[in-house]
Amino acid sequence: MLAVWRTRLAAFVAALWIGAALAAANFPPLTGRVVDAANILSPVAKADLERKLADLEQKSGIQLVVATVASLGGDEIEPYANALFRAWKLGEAKKNNGALLLVAPKERRVRIEVGYGLEGTLTDAVSSLIIANAVAPRFKAGDFDGGVTRGVDDIITALTTDSAEWKPKPADMRAEQNAPLLDSMAPLLVFLFILFVLSRMRRRGRGNVIFIPTGGGFGRGGFSSGGFSGGGFSGGGFSGGGFSGGGGSSGGGGASGSW
Repeated sequence: MLAVWRTRLAAFVAALWIGAALAAANFPPLTGRVVDAANILSPVAKADLERKLADLEQKSGIQLVVATVASLGGDEIEPYANALFRAWKLGEAKKNNGALLLVAPKERRVRIEVGYGLEGTLTDAVSSLIIANAVAPRFKAGDFDGGVTRGVDDIITALTTDSAEWKPKPADMRAEQNAPLLDSMAPLLVFLFILFVLSRMRRRGRGNVIFIPTGGGFGRGGFSSGGFSGGGFSGGGFSGGGFSGGGGSSGGGGASGSW
């Protein structure tokens, strides 16, 4: 029985790798910080974006790339963006400080894919706000230059300013009024919880171990952080024109949207 499961697991892993290899064959080459494979950006907009992205990388080391594709090839944009990010290996290998703004005009989908090292700054919530407020409305109006440019501007702002400025404002004023009370009660609640745990331990004996789950077992979007997320693609084969990724990786952080 064990041998059967091993065979099935091996076949499953092989299928994943074959699918990844087929997807990689359809990826555009990484020729610069703006890869407009769908031809939706004007030369002026592309030149302006290249300048902004180069300036960001020079000053901060963050490698932000804009990509448009003619088609997702039947895939959802989330796995496609993550695989493309890994194929291009955006960001530095040790810092994983890359980000990708991917646009698929045929499917009317857009995604911000974020490297591991930037997930604490360019959070899922911030990425979603940028897409909803800056990118999607302009795309819906047919303004791809404006949508991509504004999206890049907001991503750069989020990466280089205090992330607290991007937190959504509370809709209920009562929540703001009750916040100081909750903050003052927090130490007492923690103390009571510790007393409760110690009491339970004494009742059950010293040999028992209390396990508190941390929620780190599974990442977002299926195979992401810690699951099946190794650096399976090599970025060297997709680079060109003197520009390439630095070896960074992403675990599925970011957000997607449509118009």
